[in-house]
Amino acid sequence: MTRRIAEDFEDLWDFPHCIGAIDGKHVIIQCPDNAGSNFYNYKNSHSIVLLAICDANYIFRFVDIGAYGRRSDGGIFRESQLGQHLEAGQMNIPQPDSFYRGGPLLPYCIVGDEAFPLKSYLLRPFSGKDNLSAEQCIYNYRLSRARRVIENCFGILVSQWRIYRKSIISSVETTMKIVQATICLHNWLRKSNIEQTNNILPGMLDRETTEDDYIRGSWRTVMEDGCAFMNISRCSTNTSARDAMLIRDEFCKYFNDEGSVAWQNDR
Repeated sequence: MTRRIAEDFEDLWDFPHCIGAIDGKHVIIQCPDNAGSNFYNYKNSHSIVLLAICDANYIFRFVDIGAYGRRSDGGIFRESQLGQHLEAGQMNIPQPDSFYRGGPLLPYCIVGDEAFPLKSYLLRPFSGKDNLSAEQCIYNYRLSRARRVIENCFGILVSQWRIYRKSIISSVETTMKIVQATICLHNWLRKSNIEQTNNILPGMLDRETTEDDYIRGSWRTVMEDGCAFMNISRCSTNTSARDAMLIRDEFCKYFNDEGSVAWQNDR
């Protein structure tokens, strides 16, 4: 199954060895009874945390629901069950292999934005905009195409389940069940329609054009209009192990050499 996910990411988003895209959201809730400050976050609201990994077809594969909103963003990923299982090598990830004959052995990875740590199993963009090389910019672009899948996944949830249009007025336990239920229903709809009639409305998702990077999907307007999802600003520090940086450099080299595509230089 994991290799099939990687094949889909390569076929649909031109990113080999990708086994998922990760992102996280604060799910805004009413102030829980007798909760103290556990759920009070830095944006002056109350929330639980949702971390999720999806595949190339907008299907959620792993979710971690319910961390306290007050937890510092730097510790959200590290202290989550998802992060701990990845760090401990307990996610049944295939062994490293090469993209092409004679190429280096590279691991299968998930992709995330700058909020997430750079790990041997988690690729993030090169930081900064003004000091990046042309090769690093191309790597960032190729990664953003694959990573945007999880942004659109959350966008589908907000667009199709109206309960997310504003903060959720319910207990923490019920809110967690609501999130679980909508994700299960989302996956059922995606799996039921992926080979048939698509359940995603026209214009809902981000889409690329020949003139610009992409056209914003209609879900972004909903997300910006006071909905229950709020971005997580940072899940880690900026420190990275040397092996993780070398792995990212190899992916960067591949995207600019054997794995280059004609249209990437126009972005």
